[in-house]
Amino acid sequence: MKAKAELRDRQAQRRRRDNVIASAVTTGAIVVAAVLQGTAFASNPTAAEYAAAAAGLETPSPAPSATNAPGVPAAETAAGKKFTGTLVLNGKKVGVALDGAKAPQAAAVFSSLAREGTLEGRTCHRLTTAAAMGILQCGAQDASGASDPSYTWGPLENTPADGVYPAGAIAVARTGNNAYGNGQQFFIVYRKSTIPTDEAGGYTVVGSVTSGLQTVKEIADRGVASGEDGAPVTPVTIDSFTVE
Repeated sequence: MKAKAELRDRQAQRRRRDNVIASAVTTGAIVVAAVLQGTAFASNPTAAEYAAAAAGLETPSPAPSATNAPGVPAAETAAGKKFTGTLVLNGKKVGVALDGAKAPQAAAVFSSLAREGTLEGRTCHRLTTAAAMGILQCGAQDASGASDPSYTWGPLENTPADGVYPAGAIAVARTGNNAYGNGQQFFIVYRKSTIPTDEAGGYTVVGSVTSGLQTVKEIADRGVASGEDGAPVTPVTIDSFTVE
């Protein structure tokens, strides 16, 4: 009888141990699933975000805000004004004009950035040579293309209703689906391009190239490091950006 009692005790202990292990495995599986859901799976873009990322100029913004960040100049400082200046890329001059009549907020921002020398030394990290879109995007702090999350502004201004941007247009890069996701980056359209809108709309055309567009075309002719969209084969630096 004693032997049978000891056997029952050992079996009961084993069942309790197995239940604890099973519970731990189940809990671990739930935790792993939760982590995956919150990382890999949750990071998959929606159809709208994918379209924005493919057609847009920066990554989608998770939390659009209809306010301008501290330090962003008021649109009134550039309203109705015209600014002319020079953008120097890899030692070559590109004449530019900013239109404060059509895009006062954008003109206020980029004329301010020019006066403060903020963009000097920054990179043109993205070149697109696709059949429908030819652009060179500039103003990133480094080759990663990351934007400054502390400097965002809106609204959108002077966006082409048909999504067609003429050669020489200078437009403002922004995060996807966010009319207040503009920042310190811009892109130069070196040939007529069609850029699809996203949920927020199009991209603010702040001005145009008045001379030296050939400089940008030459950069584009050297190609992209991989594919049709990415880092240009020739690294491009903003030597200076001045306006009057």
